[in-house]
Amino acid sequence: MDLWNQWATQILVILSLMLQVVLHIFAGIRRREAMPVERFILWLAYQLADSTAIYAIGNLSLSSAAREHNLVAFWAPFLLVHLGGPDNITAYSLEDNKLWKRHLVTLVVQVLGVGYVLYKNITGNGTMIVVAAILMSIIGTAKYGERTYALWWSNFSTIRNYLKLVQRNKHQHFYIEYEHPRHLGDNHGFDDELLLHRAHSLFYVCKRGIVDSVIINDDDDSDNRGSEVIRDLMKDKDHKSMWTVMEMELSLMYDILYTKAYVIHTSLGYIIRIMAPITIVASLLLFLFSGKGGHNRIDVIITYVLLGGALVLETRSLLRSLWSTWALVFLCDTRWSWLRHVALCNGRWHRLRYAVLSLRRPIKTIFSRNSRRWSGRIGQYNVLHSCYHKITEATTSHCWFEAFDDLSTLVGFTDWLDMKHCSSNLKIPDKVKTTLQDMHTRFAPDDLNTMGLLRYNWGMLAMGESTRPEQFEDLKKFHGVDFHESILIWHIATDLFLAKTGKEGPTVEAIRAMSNYMMYLFVDCPEMLPGLPQNWLYEMTKKNIIESCRASNGFTHEVKHGGQRSLRLKETEQVAGKLLKIHIGEVKPGPKEPRLTYARIVADTLSEWKDEDPIDVLFDLWIDFLMYAANRCNRESHAKKLNAGGEFLTIVWLMIEHFQQLAKAKKERGNE
Repeated sequence: MDLWNQWATQILVILSLMLQVVLHIFAGIRRREAMPVERFILWLAYQLADSTAIYAIGNLSLSSAAREHNLVAFWAPFLLVHLGGPDNITAYSLEDNKLWKRHLVTLVVQVLGVGYVLYKNITGNGTMIVVAAILMSIIGTAKYGERTYALWWSNFSTIRNYLKLVQRNKHQHFYIEYEHPRHLGDNHGFDDELLLHRAHSLFYVCKRGIVDSVIINDDDDSDNRGSEVIRDLMKDKDHKSMWTVMEMELSLMYDILYTKAYVIHTSLGYIIRIMAPITIVASLLLFLFSGKGGHNRIDVIITYVLLGGALVLETRSLLRSLWSTWALVFLCDTRWSWLRHVALCNGRWHRLRYAVLSLRRPIKTIFSRNSRRWSGRIGQYNVLHSCYHKITEATTSHCWFEAFDDLSTLVGFTDWLDMKHCSSNLKIPDKVKTTLQDMHTRFAPDDLNTMGLLRYNWGMLAMGESTRPEQFEDLKKFHGVDFHESILIWHIATDLFLAKTGKEGPTVEAIRAMSNYMMYLFVDCPEMLPGLPQNWLYEMTKKNIIESCRASNGFTHEVKHGGQRSLRLKETEQVAGKLLKIHIGEVKPGPKEPRLTYARIVADTLSEWKDEDPIDVLFDLWIDFLMYAANRCNRESHAKKLNAGGEFLTIVWLMIEHFQQLAKAKKERGNE
């Protein structure tokens, strides 16, 4: 206790600085899938950073340390700077933005607390340190106020209200058409840098779509140029360009919702970033020449560490803001035409950006990962594979195991273990990407409304009366009343049909990938699917599958090699084989009928088709399910996934939002 009472303040301010360094380093991992350890470190640092700084200010206000160590009072303004936080993280989750009023109250209280500490204890340090403390207090208050302002700006309601008042950026395509190609050298292809600029050009589509704000026709010429940009990206046959732009647009949306991007790249934001290092250097010089006689040597060292750490972090923030592509958007849209001319017309900004990219290229080569790019992998979960493990566990369970199983179910460990063992991830098949990118050719202008939502119910594109024969009428009654129910039925039916026919090929792989992905969302992310979650129906269906297979003599483990995915597929097929041997009578759809029976009827019906290829139908059906779910997903659910590496369903949603732009342009041209 004596040690803590004597050195508590010193420990707290150093800990606060260390937490800021951790946040600066780890904040960017949320753009992509990260290791659980990394995310835990970031979460812990985010939770401790504010509480540590606030506790340190309170400790300075109440303890006698500031009176016994006069220099300690000079540290209070640094805690305000720490409360301002780094530029690359303001909110850890989307809900944090809604707490901006709480941050505003905390801002007022902490600024008053720092003012009280300085008023009571700083005068004994000399005029130079007093001036340095005032300078640091000003920059600390500005940084903390900027963070609170950023939280307010990142609310959906604030963004929506702002979009109602302002016209679309008239310069959004300016730098693409006239500035960028002249200053990037000979690299005119679809490289990541050019695609990032195009993402900025089309970002208004994502920004208005995520907050459900209708795009106002205030600039028809800009709309036409935006549609031209989209059409140019669609011409890329390997579909990489359009998907990359979608990923980068969502990365820009991440900047808006979870970082200070909205307030950094403004006139006031740049002024704060320019003045912060200057102010810190001035404070460092004032402290250096103030004379440090009578001060504790350790306190002097800590002061230098705080000044040096603040200078490094703020200089880093300044440089990152200057060479960011957000700065290019600011320069193109600024009212100061002279600044745009000085920075862009002579290519000064582009040379700075290209120099930074050249320096970062070796790092990107080592890690082979663009921080604005999505992983390109989707989650996979198969109900039959999960049931396989439940069935095999049931044959070897004991009383003590059952008791442990009850406890693990109560605390949620059973569900976590099931997802851990039975879920995986898979690279998106190219056939799925190509089909989704070309879906705009199947839409008439009236198929999409002003918000980009499809006018069809799920499955209508694949099973519509105008495109398919009458045999589809028999399957409509097993299509499911609710979207979750429909996914469950057709997911099981797909596995049963593929196991019964034994067909393989790229299309079959794509069908499995989409079916397992939709089931992954059903189990792990039900909030991203439209309609009410059907957990009870899911559990009863799994119980039905397990009971149906339990009467058999068990399973044979025929596959012992060939990779984990081959083993998963073989186990799934063994469960499907057992289910296909079960005799079912004539069943009419009803609320009490098990969904396994529905799935079996669907699989049998598909396998009996003669005039229509069921593989093509299943592929179209799952594409249709995927697009419907992407459109009907709550926008906040899309936004929440951006800080966890992103979700494929969100990219599909954004793709359809861009389809709406093409549909509107086509309608304005008279369906030419």
